[in-house]
Amino acid sequence: MNAIQLLDYAGVAVFAATGALAASRRQLDIIGFLFLANVTAIGGGTLRDVILNIPVFWVGNHSYVLIGSCVAVVVYFTAHRVESRYKLLLWLDAIGLAAFSVMGAAKALAITGSPTIGIVMGMLTATFGGILRDVLVCDQSVLLRPEIYVTAAMVGAAVYTLADMANLPSLVSALIAFVAAFAVRGGAIRYGWSFPPYRARPGRRPEDIP
Repeated sequence: MNAIQLLDYAGVAVFAATGALAASRRQLDIIGFLFLANVTAIGGGTLRDVILNIPVFWVGNHSYVLIGSCVAVVVYFTAHRVESRYKLLLWLDAIGLAAFSVMGAAKALAITGSPTIGIVMGMLTATFGGILRDVLVCDQSVLLRPEIYVTAAMVGAAVYTLADMANLPSLVSALIAFVAAFAVRGGAIRYGWSFPPYRARPGRRPEDIP
């Protein structure tokens, strides 16, 4: 198992845990846990593969669904032991985002050879599952929170793409990119890093328009 595949499995497991934790916060039954865990874990990768017009990764390898389901069952029986499930969800989500930003970029680069597509697919793979999770449980979407989120995925995908273009070993490229993405997202969670928000300005009066 190479570094990229290991990150892929790890990302699935961690994102599945965030989906299951979201289910625990909504007090769902075991089927709800299984559904949310797997949707979160495979959602981003599924959309990536559909866009790239390649076989969907978990259809050809059932291990991904099994990993997500096993994690869901474990969380179902242990979530009550976690004091702050929301805080744990955020940090696990940061780990999954970092892993999937690398995996998404690596897969897109291998298929298309395009740095631009690599970065875009890395961002999409890393963020779409979390967006689906939040929408399904009616939480505020990660996209609407003030702290940096998508940017962290972009950093991970871009760093991996640049490292790959520099012909660094895949393990080194993956580790550097993972650390970069996690550092940005972790800093956003810990210190509230964010970009200045858009401030509405009064529009021009009709009589001022030439």
